[in-house]
Amino acid sequence: MAGSVDSSSFALAFVPGVTPGKWVRIWNERRPEVPLNLVDTSAADAADLVRRGEVDAVLLRLPTDRSGLHAIPLYTETTVVVVPKDHLVATADEITTDDLADEVVLHPLDDALGWEGPPGLPAVERPATTGAAIELVAAGVGLLVVPQSLARLHHRKDLTYRPVTDAPQSRVALSWPEEETTDLMEEFIGVVRGRTVNSTRGRRQEPAPAKRDRSGGDAKKSPARKPAGGRPRPGFGGPKGGKRGKPRRRP
Repeated sequence: MAGSVDSSSFALAFVPGVTPGKWVRIWNERRPEVPLNLVDTSAADAADLVRRGEVDAVLLRLPTDRSGLHAIPLYTETTVVVVPKDHLVATADEITTDDLADEVVLHPLDDALGWEGPPGLPAVERPATTGAAIELVAAGVGLLVVPQSLARLHHRKDLTYRPVTDAPQSRVALSWPEEETTDLMEEFIGVVRGRTVNSTRGRRQEPAPAKRDRSGGDAKKSPARKPAGGRPRPGFGGPKGGKRGKPRRRP
C-alpha cells in the first residue's frame, strides 16, 4: 500500500462516537504478534487519512466522499435530538421532524447526517463542531439532531435525547484504499464481519487426509473375490444341495 504504514502492525483510524473496542479485542486474541494501533480522527479528515496511506483502514460515517476507497457498511445509527432535560420534547418517547418546526435547530459544520439543512428555525450562525453545539444546547440557544453515538459521547447531566423517526440516518462503514487489499486487511474485514477463526476465506485449503482402515493402511475398495480352483461353489452355478447320491444300478 502507498504511504508509510508499517506492515508489521495494523493502523486503524476511527471518527468520534465510533467504538472499535470489540473488534480490537478479537484482533488481539487472534493476532497477538501484530499490534493494532488506534488513531483518533475527525470526520472531515477520515477519508483523506486512509487515502494518504497514513493508516491501513478507517471506521467512518456515510455519506462521505468514497472516491478511491472501498467501503463496507457495518451498521446504521439511530438519529436523536439533544434537548435540555426540562424541555417539552423530553416528555415524548420519540418525535418527528415536524415536532421541531418551531424550534431553533443547530447545524454544526461537522454535521454527520449529510442533510443540507436541519428542520426547524436556523441559528444565527453554525457552530464549528458538534461539541460546541452541545454547549449551546445546554445554554438554551437551540436543539441539536445527531447520531445517537455522538449524543452519548457528549453526554451531560442536564441534557437528554429522544429518537427522531423521520430524520436522515448515519451509517458506520469500514473503509480502505481500493488499489490494494492486503492480507492483514482481509483478516480485519473477517473480524468486523464476524467470521470465525476457522473460516477458510482467504486461506489455502489443505487436502483432506485419506481415510484409513482398521489395520492402519489407506482404505481401498477391495475387488470382488472369485471362487478358486475353477470349481463352482454352491450358489455359483453348481448343483443345488451340498451332497451327491450314489448312482443307481440297473436291474
